Amino acid sequence: MFRKILIANRGEIACRVIDTARRLGVATVAVYSEADAGARHVAMADEAVLIGGPAPKDSYLRGAAIIAAAQATGAEAIHPGYGFLSENPEFVDAVAAAGLVFIGPSGAAIRAMGLKDAAKALMAEAGVPVVPGYHGANQDPEHLAGAAEAVGYPVLIKAVAGGGGKGMRRVERAEDFAAALASAQGEAETAFGNPAVLIEKYIDKPRHIEVQVFGDGTRAVHLFERDCSLQRRHQKVIEEAPAPGMTAEMRAAMGQAAVRAAEAIGYSGAGTIEFIVDGSDGLRPDRFWFMEMNTRLQVEHPVTEAITGVDLVEWQLRVASGEGLPARQEDLAIRGHAFEARLYAEDVPAGFLPATGRLAHLVFGPGARIETGVRPGDAISPWYDPMIAKVVTHGPTRAAALAQLSRALEGTEVAGTVTNLGFLGRLARHPGFGAGDVDTGLIARDLEALTAPAPVPLAARALGAIAAAGLIEGTGGGFALWAPLPRAVAFAEPVVLSVEAPGRVSVAFEGETVLAELKADGWWVAGAKTGARVHVGAQEITVFLGARGTHVFERPDPLARASEGPASDLTLAPMPGLVKAVFVTPGAWVEAGAPLVILEAMKMEHTMLAARAGRVAEVLAAAGAQVEAGAALIRLAEEAEAA
Repeated sequence: MFRKILIANRGEIACRVIDTARRLGVATVAVYSEADAGARHVAMADEAVLIGGPAPKDSYLRGAAIIAAAQATGAEAIHPGYGFLSENPEFVDAVAAAGLVFIGPSGAAIRAMGLKDAAKALMAEAGVPVVPGYHGANQDPEHLAGAAEAVGYPVLIKAVAGGGGKGMRRVERAEDFAAALASAQGEAETAFGNPAVLIEKYIDKPRHIEVQVFGDGTRAVHLFERDCSLQRRHQKVIEEAPAPGMTAEMRAAMGQAAVRAAEAIGYSGAGTIEFIVDGSDGLRPDRFWFMEMNTRLQVEHPVTEAITGVDLVEWQLRVASGEGLPARQEDLAIRGHAFEARLYAEDVPAGFLPATGRLAHLVFGPGARIETGVRPGDAISPWYDPMIAKVVTHGPTRAAALAQLSRALEGTEVAGTVTNLGFLGRLARHPGFGAGDVDTGLIARDLEALTAPAPVPLAARALGAIAAAGLIEGTGGGFALWAPLPRAVAFAEPVVLSVEAPGRVSVAFEGETVLAELKADGWWVAGAKTGARVHVGAQEITVFLGARGTHVFERPDPLARASEGPASDLTLAPMPGLVKAVFVTPGAWVEAGAPLVILEAMKMEHTMLAARAGRVAEVLAAAGAQVEAGAALIRLAEEAEAA
């Protein structure tokens, strides 16, 4: 076993690797950017090395700096985590050339699976079923259009490099193909530096089921499947293991195919074989096809660990240090069911826009394994993925594990940034998901209901007003012996409080009055126990009501003045980010909904659209500029000026 390893990553995966290394007695070295100087993974590691500025290209993607840090600290091996350099074969080769061990597959294995078209050809040769489609090198638009016709609509255009849904477009009709192709190629060029695409048959009721494999360079085993069908825009939201509805015959067929795939490239370490499954007629062994291989540890690996009892990071360290496979296939079995929900700082009603902010309050619900790279008080940086935590639950049955997930989400409290917590809670309670009737279109079909603003209960409004008055801890300010003293409070809506006794407050809104009482077990409102917790921040009051949601009230600033001018004249940056492209020039006419600017933030691209038709008066940001949230990007001329 290694004495010391360096972790070439950040956030929750770096913390996850440190946990296992510490248990095995292996010392750890963290690397960090200037933005991560106070990060949790830096505090947890035995040593830490600064490797550059906040942008990934200046820090976590600097392979030479990472290798130098490993050599300077005496680390024997480098664990890549996932993302960044984890699937970069040139980095793997450089690690080996420096006399260090890369904890993962060889550069050759990564190259073999790095391009989807070449990987699918290799898998077909190995006897692994692949999706019908065109995976050739000819990128002429007419040739690709003909290939789509041959495959039959609907088809899926996919970038041959990268993943995460970038460079991917579904096309229903031949007349829409050219525009979709140009869009997919442009996004692929921006994201991966490679505009090449492939064409695949689109599956009508697709399920995304992947198989965890582990190899020692010669032999491989599989650790069963994970269902990752609950997705939005090709991004996974909640994963589970095993897959609902899986049969023994189907599991055996998928497992054997996954092992063949791993052994065909001499795979070493943890990897995932992703399959697309046609779930329109149940799970059948002739209805699954290879999509791609992730030559690294996956974000959702904890659900596999939960049902198998295996620590995959420990296996990685043992095999990379020269040991053989830690188990035979017949030694592995499934125990119970597990779920993982990804908690993000993102504005769900605004279209899942990534968000920033400081975690003024952070408490996780009970009964869950929490994988996180942040602590209360930490900032969500605009430079990296805005994940706050992965919430993982395990139970003897699917129903028990899902109920536990719902309870854990209800008990989780975050203040200081918007999150997808309410969205995750609704998904966990979704009847179709609860019944195991899942496919990749579930969220899109029910998006309106899943993202609709939660109604604000009277209890939340009352407690928010009490907190705004400084009485949430039960102080008796304003109490007089002869009569309650009414008091107007600056709040999100007109409200008057009357403190009738210490811990007993009458809250009068327009048209309704309610009595709130502080008892030994917390606040009661209108005679009902709330179970609420309240966080009072400088600008916001957050009321946590468990299953009834998290409710945020802004604290009005009496000195603030309303901004002047119509909001639709300005296109503002919804978050800090990098301006990747500007599509308009001063004087140009644009229609409502026309693309104006592409803003890159937190590993995703966001297209800013014109709120109305009009003439461009000013372009206020240039491509390549780093802008703050709220920065003006484009100004349209006022109606009279435009005319």
